[in-house]
Amino acid sequence: MPAVDTLPRLFLQLVVILAACRLLGALGRRLGQTQAVGEMVAGIVLGPSVLGALAPVFQTWLFPQWLRVEAGASAASVPHPSMAILFALSQLGLVLYMFLVGLDLQLDQLAGRMRSVSVVSVAGIAVPFVLGAGVALLFIGEPLFFPAGIRPLHAVLFTGAAMSITAFPMLARIIQEQGMAGTRVGTLALAAGSVNDIVAWCLLAMLLASLNARPAIALLAIAGGGLFALFMFVVVRPALRVLSRWTERDHEVSATTLLSVLLVVVAAAAVTDGLGLHAVGGAFVAGLVMPRGRLAVDVRRQMENLTTTLLLPLFFVYSGLNTSILLVNTPWLWMVTALIVGCAVAGKAGACSLAARAAGEAWREALAIGSLMNARGLMELIILNIGLQAGVIKPTLFTILVLMAVLTTLMASPLFRLVYGRHQAT
Repeated sequence: MPAVDTLPRLFLQLVVILAACRLLGALGRRLGQTQAVGEMVAGIVLGPSVLGALAPVFQTWLFPQWLRVEAGASAASVPHPSMAILFALSQLGLVLYMFLVGLDLQLDQLAGRMRSVSVVSVAGIAVPFVLGAGVALLFIGEPLFFPAGIRPLHAVLFTGAAMSITAFPMLARIIQEQGMAGTRVGTLALAAGSVNDIVAWCLLAMLLASLNARPAIALLAIAGGGLFALFMFVVVRPALRVLSRWTERDHEVSATTLLSVLLVVVAAAAVTDGLGLHAVGGAFVAGLVMPRGRLAVDVRRQMENLTTTLLLPLFFVYSGLNTSILLVNTPWLWMVTALIVGCAVAGKAGACSLAARAAGEAWREALAIGSLMNARGLMELIILNIGLQAGVIKPTLFTILVLMAVLTTLMASPLFRLVYGRHQAT
């Protein structure tokens, strides 16, 4: 392999990434944001938008995208080995994190609040989807946004799903930090956010399945995904109770039990990835079917720090390396960015607030729910990276949507504190 410096460069990349994420995360917390927001910003800072603009030679050397390989009389460019490894590690972190998200989701929170949850969820999905579809149809012919020949259905499904997503993990973190876990408002926001994300992932699954030109294969992928979910809930979920018994017997999650959990996660991720529905879907379902109680608590304790401290920041930075704010370089593109951000805020914060009010919540609670549902965060970056890799969107639209994700996420905590944070949680 010509790149004899692959491992030293990879380790240097890890040093820079982890240091930047920790530094900007700490700065973000001082400004009232979560660690994840700082890591999102760190990804953009280390990419071509900031580091590439200030020190382009160093940024290109530290994060080389391509390696030129001589093969006899010909030459070809291949992904640089260090970046390929970084991508693989970021995907592993993403899979493990989505498992933890599924593990956190309490399906029983939906009980007793179905009317409010249903109204807020429908509003938080339908209105942003319609606005996103309108944006897609408005700009379908723009070569900076969508590749030539893309089907309107694909553009509509992707943009609608991207606008409909809610940063469920970040929403949960804000609620926990504000001491609102278990309150009426906190439970309603968590339940509605979880339903929003499930529907958005279903829309994305339909898109990924339909990208193949053969309808039979698309139908097989969708049907296969449904059968996979059914199998996980009907067969795997009861079988996993043995892991709870092992945990109670050993008074802890043993190495064997943890290995069994990881085998379920990676196997589920492999199945959905093989179906064309992306590995994160399988990991999320694996978290949903995992038994709760001591097993879930101990598994989270053992996996969370490594995942969120080492692996997940790699995904944020890898996303940032594909984001160049310099691509938004004309007044027209900034107007498009403002339009998309405005549609995103109106579709989520506005629609969810009005829906919560219509469901019987007081204005203060309704506005609080809307401010929380407006955050996109990590979930948005996942969808955007999938769309970019699948060739559904071009880098310019990717950058605009990343800016939308960052801005709506930055709004969440300050808006929530403004409308609700000074009041006692109820």
